[in-house]
Formats: sequence, C-alpha cells, structure tokens
Amino acid sequence: MSQLRLLRPVLPLALTLLPSLAHASVNGAELSMLWAVPFAGLLLSIALMPLLAPAIWHHHFGKIAAGWALAFVLPFAANHGLASVSHDILHTMLLEYVPFIILLVALFTVAGGIFINGNLHGSPLLNSGVLATGTVLASFTGTTGASMLLIRPLLRANDNRRYKTHVFVFFIFLVANIGGSLTPLGDPPLFLGFLKGVGFGWTMEHMLVPMFSASLILLLVFFVLDSYFYSKESAQTLARDPTPDSPLRIEGKLNFLLLGGVVAAVLLSGVWQPGVVWQVYGLDIELQNVVRDVLLLVMTGLSLKLTPRSCREANAFNWGPMLEVAKLFAGIFISMIPVLAMLKAGTGGAFAGLVHMVTAPDGTPVNVAYFWLTGALSSFLDNAPTYLVFFNLAGGDAQHLMATGANTLMAISMGAVFMGANSYIGNAPNFMVKAIAEERGVAMPSFFGYIGWACAFLIPTFLLLTVLFF
Repeated sequence: MSQLRLLRPVLPLALTLLPSLAHASVNGAELSMLWAVPFAGLLLSIALMPLLAPAIWHHHFGKIAAGWALAFVLPFAANHGLASVSHDILHTMLLEYVPFIILLVALFTVAGGIFINGNLHGSPLLNSGVLATGTVLASFTGTTGASMLLIRPLLRANDNRRYKTHVFVFFIFLVANIGGSLTPLGDPPLFLGFLKGVGFGWTMEHMLVPMFSASLILLLVFFVLDSYFYSKESAQTLARDPTPDSPLRIEGKLNFLLLGGVVAAVLLSGVWQPGVVWQVYGLDIELQNVVRDVLLLVMTGLSLKLTPRSCREANAFNWGPMLEVAKLFAGIFISMIPVLAMLKAGTGGAFAGLVHMVTAPDGTPVNVAYFWLTGALSSFLDNAPTYLVFFNLAGGDAQHLMATGANTLMAISMGAVFMGANSYIGNAPNFMVKAIAEERGVAMPSFFGYIGWACAFLIPTFLLLTVLFF
C-alpha cells in the first residue's frame, strides 16, 4: 500500500501526458550496457538475497523490486525525456504483464481449489505414476498448478519411507519444470511467447518429442533409483505408516470444469481473430485478448465462490506466493525494457557480442548456442524474461520463428523450460516444492546440493537432447 501512495501524485501527471507520449519509444541502438544494470541487479537480488539475507528479502522484496525498476525509469527519464520511456512502460505493463499475471492467478486459484484426499503407498511404481501424471498435467494446469495439486498426496504416500529425498528432487525436475512444455498454459515463458504471437498449437507440435524424450529418460532413471532406495527400506519402516488408510477421493471437482474454461479462454484468443482493435494511446487493444482476460477473471471468481472452504484450507491455500510473483514480475518487466530494446537493435546495439555468439558467419542461427545460453541463464535467473531476451535476440518475429526459424524457437523454448530445473531459483514452483517438503520433514538438498543432483541427472539428459535435436 505504501508503494501505491507514492504513485498517487504521479498518476494524474502521467495521464495528462499520455497522448503526447503514445508514439515515443526507447531506441536500443543509442543505449550503453549500463542500462542493463537495473535488470541484472533485480535478477541477482532474486537469486541471492533469499540465501544471503532471507529476513530482509522476505519483508521487503516488493520495495527492492520497485527500487530496481525506478533505478531504470528515473535516470532514463532524466537523460532521455519522459516520452522516450512512457510508451514502452504502458505497452509492457498493459499488453504483457497484466495478461501474464491474470493467467497465473487463474491457474493458481483453480488448481488450489482441488484437493486429493486419501492415502497412497509410495512404491517405485506408484511414485513413477504420480510423477508421470504430474508431468502431463503441468502443460494444462501450469507447473505451479500441477505442483501444488500433487505435492501433498505424494508427501503422504512416502511419509513412512526413510529414503525419499530423491522423490521430490525428481518431482521438481519433471512436474515443476519439464512437464510444462506443451502449451502456453504450462510455463510462463511459453505464455509470453504466445502473447508475442506464437501459435497455441505450435508449442504442442514442436515440443512434444523433446518433452517426451526428456521425461521418458528421467522417469526411467527415477524408477531405477527409487527401486534401489525402496529395497533399502526395512519391513518395519514400510509397515509404520503415519497416514491412516482411507479411500482416495478428489474434492473440489468443479475446478476441473473451470480449468477447462481457462484452457478454452486461452485457446480462443489464439484461434479467434475478429479484427477488432482499439487504439488507446498508441496501443493496439485487441478484442480477443480482452475477452480472454475477462473469461480468466470469471473462472477465478467462480472458483473462489463455489469451492468449499475446506478444500483450500486442506491445501493450505494462501495468496502469499501469488503476491510475491506479481510484485517481482512488475519490477522485472519494467527493468527489462532497455535490455529488450538493445537486443532488438541487433548488431547495432550493446549486445552485439551476444548476437555473434548465437549467429554463424553466414547469418544463420546457432541453435545449440540458443539452447544452452537460454538454459544457462534460465537456471539461475527467471526463465520467463530469459525467454523474452533470446526470443528478441532471434529477431522477435513470431511468424518467422514459427516457420523458417522453428528449430531456433524450439531451442529457446527447450532451454527456458527444461533448464529452469537446474537450480531452486530457475522457476517459481521449485522453491515452493522445497519449502512444502521441508515442512513435512523431508531433508531436501541445500542450494548447491540440489545443483549437484541437476549436474548428475539433468545435464547428461540435456547433452543427449542436444545430439538428438541440434
């Protein structure tokens, strides 16, 4: 609320200036690398402050994100004029950030209203089945939705086992990351691509084989690993199950129908092109996108109204994670503006060296470099803005990338979605799963311990995918 009070004196002035600012834009060719410092500073804050100063971060992450955003906006407006940045802020926040947050809220709310009750027994076959199911669900409920839906049943299923850390590490690998590869609903990077014009069906068509290959490899490895650890359990340990046996049942089933409505709303905006566009201060507001966002909000409201309170209480549903994502991404989207502008400038901008790394001397893209550079940044920074960075580096034209640049777009998509699993901070659900598992007594790896697991199992898988697809 304090941040809103700070903005109140500014808003009337901004509204009076909007007509004159509508067609100005940031010129990336004129910018130096220094304008990327706020973006890099915010991402490094997200990566390091929860580890180095957790108390400060927990209480002030919104202020820190706002501070980094203002570290770009205020000096830029002072040096280049308010008109040069206001249009890009409006475009970014209204046409990209708001739809992005609305989708996350819808998926978070609807999935949070489904509670799987009852007790399962965590055998290697059962655990593999839950991971496989979550991997498929993640593309349609989002990695966050699938993770929150299945983590607690999986914890109850394995609460009598001594050796179970690996179960939840692989859960992060598959359900919280790789599983979200098939639709724009699955993972935030792909939805940002959808907002940029990538077709809904393109993702399914081109990511199905890579996703199936990575998932099959990891599920087979997991089954062997889980069978080994299961064989080490004593009969007494397995017999001592703290969760009473009860029939398996699903509560809040109405939310499956609402989840179908979420999918339909996003799909509608991709296939329905009525050609109705409103010009608002130089922004193109398209009818299909407005209808999509309204429908998503309707699904959210219906879920909140119709879901029994007991379902959300059983899921420990609260708005904390969603508020954190909303505040952090507001800062990310604003501080990212000069970075994207410099990338759009290509060889004429400050990131010319990066352009040369992903471009062969004859001008063709180096898809191996796109895959591993996108993946390396997605491992330790947020994978959604990383996707946008390399999407724009590849030209930013969705129609071209879906056709002649399909392998490049696939490399960017694979790197952003798959390698978000390489660390706890690569994708939002990773830390959420870790925290919930630790609350239930699971000894999860440390930050660098988890990276060790990723190096042992994910990196060899990604090397094999490189050989197979690039």
